[in-house]
Amino acid sequence: MDDMTIPVLVVGGGPVGLSTAMFLGRHGVPTVLVEKREATSLLPRAPGLQARTMELFRAAGCVKEVRALEKGDSHPYFEGGIIQTATFARIDEAVTLEAPSLDGPLVSPERVMGCGQDRYEKVLVAKATEAGCGVRFGTRLTSLTQDEDGVTAVVRGPDGASYTIRAQYVVAADGASSFVRRQLGVERSGRGTVFNALSIYFRAPELEGLLKGRKFILCYATAARGSLMSLSRLHGCDPWLATPLYFPDKGETPEDFTDDRCVDIIRTAAGRDDLDVEVVWKVPWQGAQLVAEHFRVQRVFLAGDAAHVHPPAGGFGANTGIHDAHNLAWKLAGVLHGWAGPDLLDTYEAERHRVGEAMAEQAMIRNRIRHGYADEATRAAMVDDIIITLGYRYHSTAVPGGDASAPALSPRLDLTGRPGTRAPHVWLDRDGERISTIDLFWDSYVLLTGARGGRWAEASERAAKQLGVPLRHHVVAQTGDLRPLDRPWAPAYGVTDGGAVLVRPDACVAWRAAEPVDDPDTELGGALARAAGFAVPAGEAR
Repeated sequence: MDDMTIPVLVVGGGPVGLSTAMFLGRHGVPTVLVEKREATSLLPRAPGLQARTMELFRAAGCVKEVRALEKGDSHPYFEGGIIQTATFARIDEAVTLEAPSLDGPLVSPERVMGCGQDRYEKVLVAKATEAGCGVRFGTRLTSLTQDEDGVTAVVRGPDGASYTIRAQYVVAADGASSFVRRQLGVERSGRGTVFNALSIYFRAPELEGLLKGRKFILCYATAARGSLMSLSRLHGCDPWLATPLYFPDKGETPEDFTDDRCVDIIRTAAGRDDLDVEVVWKVPWQGAQLVAEHFRVQRVFLAGDAAHVHPPAGGFGANTGIHDAHNLAWKLAGVLHGWAGPDLLDTYEAERHRVGEAMAEQAMIRNRIRHGYADEATRAAMVDDIIITLGYRYHSTAVPGGDASAPALSPRLDLTGRPGTRAPHVWLDRDGERISTIDLFWDSYVLLTGARGGRWAEASERAAKQLGVPLRHHVVAQTGDLRPLDRPWAPAYGVTDGGAVLVRPDACVAWRAAEPVDDPDTELGGALARAAGFAVPAGEAR
């Protein structure tokens, strides 16, 4: 294959890398993705797609295709939470370990859903390809060097031949053992490996009846011999997924788990010695907590497990990585298309590193609770899942109205229009079409005002023209181009009818003015410049 030059190279073809390629393609950025595996995943891992992730798929135009993969209504299983029992035969005695809040009609236009990555990766490949991205399986990155103008990558294709890809930027989504991160020499900090586990995919036709229709995300069975075992419900039951722990410090290895031993563990956990069990796959893995010191090194960015890895408790891994991808994609698109300043790319690390650390800590807290060694202080430090997946807050130069002292995760869900948070969801009527405010944000900045926002509208036109930044203005009022349906817009966003809210392409509130101001040109022009990564206009205070 001939050498090539492209704007962005994505390394890694799991959910994070494929989402990155799809988002970039939807933003009109030519992209090539290389993945060493021969095809998409065969295993139904990462099955819990959170509401914010579904919002991102909605914005990218693939939510219907992903939603169509759902087997029945998976939402009740999320509502069932995390439970524990001695054996599955004693499911009536199960106690609830966690009952997380995950979505709601006033919070998001989307709901969580269960679907393994073996199914939704195929949709991401199709959508990325449809958007013009080159997805190359069976292709391995062998070296990476960068200079001031770009990155040179050498890859080896399925036929064994090597060729060079020259890219302006590289996104490394190549997993926890990231080759790119190691090539860059980026260190990680954290608790390291906290447990070792074996995923056992199995078929057991009688297990469904044994569970008596009980709906849950995970059920821990304490009777499994020598191991706390969890049973996942979101994967479905063809096959089921059980995850017993094993202990290297006691001399145990994955090879010790023969099919017979796995069947014995499952039968013991089930409380039925005669349960018909067929082992399909066995996959060893480690639960670890590690966060890269840097998410950006010059022109290379780390995303997903390459940047932060944590125990699966909470199901934050793939979701957090997809959020990384979305945060980075629109910023790369803005810089490459020329409507954003290069400083905007620095805000990827500033925003996502804090979130990545917070996610890793919350996953660790849940891990302690589920494994039975959490003290009261640990339990008190846990915040609800909906805050972790929808309610995190950014602080960077691209959030000019933000509060530097605000934590990444607040004790309570705060989606009230504060800068740095995801814009509140309000149902709107747009020329007879029912949409969410979340549907307004994708490829441009958006200024929302009420019926008395005429001066803001004029200022937005001048600011967009002066800076060359895409900015759309909407009047949200009964007489505006967008009419609120379920609740008043202004109170939901923390402003009056004369105020204004500036929202980024990723639905993050960048800045707001609760009331009219004397000089809207200066106020809005400065906010938009900062939010787009440009220096503050001459003569304006920083």
